[in-house]
Amino acid sequence: MLKSGSSEYNNRILDHTQQPVTGACRQATAKTAILFIQPQYNVTTLSSEGEVTLYHYGWKDCATILFYFFIAIILHAVVQEYLLDKVNRRLHLSKSKNTKFNESGQLCVFHLVSSVWSFYILITEGYLLHPSTLWENYPHVHLRFQVKFFYLTQLAYWLHALPELYFQKVRKEEISRQLQYICLYLLHISAAYLLNLSRVGLVLLFLQYVSELGFHIARLLYFTDENHQKMFDLWAVSFVFTRMSTLTLMFLAVGFGLARSEYQGLDLEMGNFNTVLIRMTVLLLVCLTQSWLLWKFIRFQLRRWREFRHEQAVRKKSAAKQPLRPLKRDSLGHHENGVLKAENGASPRTKKLKSP
Repeated sequence: MLKSGSSEYNNRILDHTQQPVTGACRQATAKTAILFIQPQYNVTTLSSEGEVTLYHYGWKDCATILFYFFIAIILHAVVQEYLLDKVNRRLHLSKSKNTKFNESGQLCVFHLVSSVWSFYILITEGYLLHPSTLWENYPHVHLRFQVKFFYLTQLAYWLHALPELYFQKVRKEEISRQLQYICLYLLHISAAYLLNLSRVGLVLLFLQYVSELGFHIARLLYFTDENHQKMFDLWAVSFVFTRMSTLTLMFLAVGFGLARSEYQGLDLEMGNFNTVLIRMTVLLLVCLTQSWLLWKFIRFQLRRWREFRHEQAVRKKSAAKQPLRPLKRDSLGHHENGVLKAENGASPRTKKLKSP
């Protein structure tokens, strides 16, 4: 009886001690999951709309970026397997064209989603209707949920593009080209996010994604049918417009808008990076990038023009060299070594032509 009573007593003690332990474990697991899934550093403020939750950045954002980094890899595999691979089987493309088709297919989906998402944010936040808000009240430390989540997912996507170069077995000739634009996207998005230039960065990303969406749609149509080349002309116009708009907006917002701001100087606690050196560095980075893109674009257009002229020259030469028509057999005889023979083998008399 004593043994049985003591065992029941011990079991009751264990039950009471295990309940708070399991509860604490569940709370710790929930906090860890929220750290990876939901953006951190939220602050609740009062405004005319009532209580509004705003966010700023910190080192915990790395955990959120890591989580959506793996989500982007999964989505990349889903698009590749259930959409692009099925189209590739019908088109029967070569290896080089197959790699470019997969690249354009993935980027076409991403640019479409990102351009629509960024346009929605610009409309709801009022940045398009009131352009002065892009540089007024700088620094823009506190962000709304949709703005911060947009930047985190953008960084996660372009980071996931690095291991995808290995997973997709990209050719060595294409790796350097893809690494260039991946690193440029990561550099510009990180700079806009960390320097609290998120509003200007949103507009620039929207313009860039719309332009790149047109290019990848044109390339997909070209792979399906090589006669579809008019989309490249439309993309060329949008490309030049995007470069000019980007440079104009940067000089307007950073070169003039922030230069007239009341808060000048470097203050890491306040998130203020409005100094002459940082402004000139940002402008120089953007100008060099846009100039490099324009230089590549001009080289591409000149190469297309030369190929077009070469094709025209080849067609003219082939049209000039017309094949000799075969001589028709005459009803009275046949031709032999250029001489008309009669049926019996004798040559007929030649008729003299009367002079006019």
